[in-house]
Amino acid sequence: MYGAKATMNVWNPTVEAEGEFSLSQIWITSGSYDRNDLNSIEVGWHVSPDLYQDNKSRLFIYWTSDTYNVTGCYNLQCLGFIQTSNTIILGGTITPVSTFEGKQFEITVSVWKDQESKNWWLSLGSNHSLVGYWPGTIFPNLAYADNVQWCGEVVNSQSLGRHTTTQMGSGRFSDGGFRKVSYFRNLEIVDNNRFKSVRDVGVLVDDPKFYNIRAMFRDD
Repeated sequence: MYGAKATMNVWNPTVEAEGEFSLSQIWITSGSYDRNDLNSIEVGWHVSPDLYQDNKSRLFIYWTSDTYNVTGCYNLQCLGFIQTSNTIILGGTITPVSTFEGKQFEITVSVWKDQESKNWWLSLGSNHSLVGYWPGTIFPNLAYADNVQWCGEVVNSQSLGRHTTTQMGSGRFSDGGFRKVSYFRNLEIVDNNRFKSVRDVGVLVDDPKFYNIRAMFRDD
């Protein structure tokens, strides 16, 4: 695989404690945690009070080439991602956001590898407005992607077995239905330089007592 795309609705989940965050993202990886050579590209929206000193929903990118040990950063905090757009703000606030049983607001994210330059490009929107690229040279193990995930994530920093109240997505289980839950739609991957729809998607939930996911597909 040489990229991925999705449209995701944006919420403003509650984050309970210092050091915690909540996100929805496309996550493209190759390499291994065991060998400390995981290469990762992550793009989506998140709420991260530690990073921004507020509780707003924001567009973000992240990358690493050594399993989060030394290399990589959010947005433009270090050398790596080269921004070409002068209108899109990485780390910028996304507003408005979706409301429970109300209007849904979405972002469409695309990441793909240019086969000539070997760089990994990022665009936003259905019209593929270019944001910038990660030079292929910073990813020694990302000749192609071993794994693509469309996922939500929270950090649980609580102790003594108590689970954080930090919300994922809308903060509600997936059986709530449209206008009530967080979702990804129009999932695509890049193969042979073309985006194509994905139907065979595995489902993984780390803690089903607090979060869940449901795969649903339509033919239209």
